[in-house]
Amino acid sequence: MEKVVVLIPCYNEEITIEKVVRDFKRELPEAEIYVYDNNSKDKTAEIARKAGAIVRTENRQGKGNVVRAMFREIDADIYVMVDGDDTYPAEFVHELIKPVRNNEADMVIGDRLSNGTYQKEIKRNFHEFGNNLVRGSINLLFSNKLKDIMTGYRVFNKLFVKNMPVMSPKFELETEMTLFALDKKFRIKEIPIVFRERPDGSESKINTVSDGIKVIKTIIKMFKDYQPFKFFSIIAMILLVIGIIIGIPVLIEYFNTYYITKVPSAILATGIITLAVIIAQCGIILHTIAKQHKEVYELNLLRYKQMEEIQENKNSKG
Repeated sequence: MEKVVVLIPCYNEEITIEKVVRDFKRELPEAEIYVYDNNSKDKTAEIARKAGAIVRTENRQGKGNVVRAMFREIDADIYVMVDGDDTYPAEFVHELIKPVRNNEADMVIGDRLSNGTYQKEIKRNFHEFGNNLVRGSINLLFSNKLKDIMTGYRVFNKLFVKNMPVMSPKFELETEMTLFALDKKFRIKEIPIVFRERPDGSESKINTVSDGIKVIKTIIKMFKDYQPFKFFSIIAMILLVIGIIIGIPVLIEYFNTYYITKVPSAILATGIITLAVIIAQCGIILHTIAKQHKEVYELNLLRYKQMEEIQENKNSKG
């Protein structure tokens, strides 16, 4: 029998968590609903338990740490992940589950941006700019056309959940999931959903300045980790151009006089060009390592599928 679970990471959501749990119990009465309390200072855990959720605690602070614990500890066929702030309507869960249930997708994304409800409810220009910047960078990197990278409303199959190493400790998690799925060629599907603002009294955990810095770091790290050859080639090319610009007057002087008086410029140009060559070589080496890592991952994924099939056959015979 198919097992569906709803995963709700929570930190100080006592105002909204009861409604979120009850809404998903109404839409998915057969599902187990897990609320992972992340050191809340309010009554989030108590209220969630009274509403009918299975409550567990994750002491390591950060959404990424919570989701890592969820993925490790819970076994199911279909995983629904949603925030506990009541910004994602539960009634869309059936549309999100359908592609996973029909084996059409490994991860389904609840797209908040296509119908304009996110822009209407969240009147923070910098947040929208950050979303667009990350989305544009990822689509450029992987030649894709995804519309919503940072949504917290997603559905996964077991293959994705049990084979994704969650590395991000905090709110970079959604970006990491999307990058991982694209890089490892998991099937992704986006379903437009309605987004609504938090109710009065419920406060967002997002900080414009600190999360803006994280966005920039994420983009840099993304290019370095997933496309090391391009990343280091760009740096090497920039350094090469700078070295050539500095070195041109030295060369002109030498060809005209057969003598060099601009010794510091000559040394600097030589050093920068040498550094550019070294960085380019690093890019080639890391590209080779990344390619080998992908090959190993594909083999491990194949073994995982075979083991799952063997286990299913044993269960059906038993």
